[in-house]
Amino acid sequence: MKILVINAGSSSVKFTLFDMDQDVWLAKGQIERMKTPAAILKYSNHRGQKFEKNVVANSYEAAISAACLALCDNEHGVIGSLDVIKGIGHRVVHGGAEVTGSLRISEEVKQTILDCYEVAPLHNPPNYEGIEACEFLFPEVPMVAVFDTAFHQTMPAASYTYAIPANVAAQHKLRRYGFHGTSHNYVALAGAKALGRDVKDVKLITVHLGNGCSITAINQGRVADTSMGVTPLEGLVMGTRSGDIDPALVLFLCRAGYSAEDVDKMLNKSSGLLGLAGIGSGDMRDIIAAADGGNAAAKLALDVFVHRLQKYIGAYAAVLNGFDALIFTGGIGENSGRIRGMVCEKLTYLGLELDAAKNRANEIIISRNAAGPKAMAVPTNEELMIARETMRLLS
Repeated sequence: MKILVINAGSSSVKFTLFDMDQDVWLAKGQIERMKTPAAILKYSNHRGQKFEKNVVANSYEAAISAACLALCDNEHGVIGSLDVIKGIGHRVVHGGAEVTGSLRISEEVKQTILDCYEVAPLHNPPNYEGIEACEFLFPEVPMVAVFDTAFHQTMPAASYTYAIPANVAAQHKLRRYGFHGTSHNYVALAGAKALGRDVKDVKLITVHLGNGCSITAINQGRVADTSMGVTPLEGLVMGTRSGDIDPALVLFLCRAGYSAEDVDKMLNKSSGLLGLAGIGSGDMRDIIAAADGGNAAAKLALDVFVHRLQKYIGAYAAVLNGFDALIFTGGIGENSGRIRGMVCEKLTYLGLELDAAKNRANEIIISRNAAGPKAMAVPTNEELMIARETMRLLS
């Protein structure tokens, strides 16, 4: 069965076509700078062919149509006709507290996505528009929504409840939801398999580090706690997001003359590594290069990033009462031996011993063969997880 996975964002659409009979990808790409004259399609297939070209992408229908043309292209395509696509899986960021798993898309499910606009204003609207575009382009193809928040709904109430008046929390649906759930779920399963264990028999701390960063404590396949909250702003230091701050800081800034919109933009778009380093970039590679070059602000940004992560790992080790493996994933987590090393050198008290050579080589297990917990670098594959979930529901 051929499954198309769509991740519709505010300024881009990512797509991957899978052959689920073989559990492999056939082609993938993204349309960037949507709704601008500079919109560009980047495409690659399993044969190693790649191309980039400017496209018209003034709507989600136009962007996804451009992706479909690439999939069926005479030279670079991997299918002869769109008719072979038997299912479409959509990444949806927020499903609210009631959604505990992936769902076949219906009018009721679409309404659930709409109802979460208030708590996910940057993500759910483009996710929804991507679904509607596919309904127009593929009217007979069944579709599935795979929610970032769903995996985290296994959290206990003590973990997801905020200590604010219960009636206010209930009225506005304010609770910890968590994000990156598809990624955390995938690497937990893959990490347990690499250890030769069943995920239901291990305690794991999974760390997703990219432009957005989150950490999750997983006990026997269920989430014990996670760092992101009502929105993806809470928790770790990120590329442009502040992560945890004193909530009174928001009140202080508003009283100092900043509008709520100003503070929202500041904490989500101008903070984190970008705001701390002051070099015009929140990319970890640029931060490390600047720090190594003697930039004191970049060095501080790096130290704050690692310190916050170290604190959360220690906290989640306590929540789990010990753990079997610490799993790094995401663009930084999978590729930066430097960051993994800086973090793990502070965790020797937990019995975790990093193997420097394995860490430099980005091996799956990067710790020594000791009796203590393992450190791992596991590449995430959210698209494959979405394809598998789509296949499961449609089968």
